[in-house]
Amino acid sequence: MLKVEHVTKYYGDFRAVHDLSFEIKEGEIFGLLGVNGAGKTTTFRMILGLLDKTEGNITLNDKPIDYTVTDSIGFLTEERSLIPTKTVLEQAVYYCSLKGMKAEDIESKLDKYLEEFKISEYKNKKIKELSKGNQQKIQFIISILPEPKLLILDEPFSGLDPINVEMFKKEILRLKNNKTIIIFSSHMMEHIEYFCDSLVILVHGETVLKGKLTDIKRNFRKKNIKVEADIDINKIKSIKGVESITKNKNEYTIKIEDDSVVDKVFKEISKCKNVSKFVVEEPTLNEIFVSKVGESYEG
Repeated sequence: MLKVEHVTKYYGDFRAVHDLSFEIKEGEIFGLLGVNGAGKTTTFRMILGLLDKTEGNITLNDKPIDYTVTDSIGFLTEERSLIPTKTVLEQAVYYCSLKGMKAEDIESKLDKYLEEFKISEYKNKKIKELSKGNQQKIQFIISILPEPKLLILDEPFSGLDPINVEMFKKEILRLKNNKTIIIFSSHMMEHIEYFCDSLVILVHGETVLKGKLTDIKRNFRKKNIKVEADIDINKIKSIKGVESITKNKNEYTIKIEDDSVVDKVFKEISKCKNVSKFVVEEPTLNEIFVSKVGESYEG
């Protein structure tokens, strides 16, 4: 288990992270979210032992994170961190040797992953000769070659086409099933919804939302009603608690303040012709994120 307990980090007088706490069990994928400058990178670096905490504790399986523990942590950075002049094999041997792996084990495991990701022909190519998407594949493969107990994925799908995204998804779920602790960060909320059991949203280093994703969505007051019918938009808009109405092809999305508005909308929709759909849906994580981050900036 990874435990982050009341962690605060100052750079001089600037407070980058304030009183951050969360736990991630084996086999869980945890979302760490926030706009640029929210404190995510600082948090990653403290977990990796690259930055000292000002206050608080970070432990992995009840051990403080230092150089005796970091070999069991993998990190896929948002920025490319590969050495352009090295070949794929050289890069893998260099990085994984630092993690305590033997050269022959590195090469055999690398071959397996290169075949799985359909890039075996790049084994002896220099990094600079690869496309951005294939560099991202190599960076991901190298981060998981040592079979880390904790894996940090920062924007893992950057530069990937939909087919390669699916390859990554399959491998991330395999790691989850093998009890790897995974921290997942992305600006693509649909990926967070797909993977994450729990999450934290940071704004200027402050936690503005934390908990299980299912609870967060259930407890968020605003809802969406999906309707297919011949509706009078102005009548629906006039209902107190209706925030907006948008149309996509034959479907209307009616955003409402909370559950108390559902019956009012249903009463009006029931008077309409050609009603074929009336579904109340939980808000998307993207809507919740925009709302919570926006509230914090306004505050």
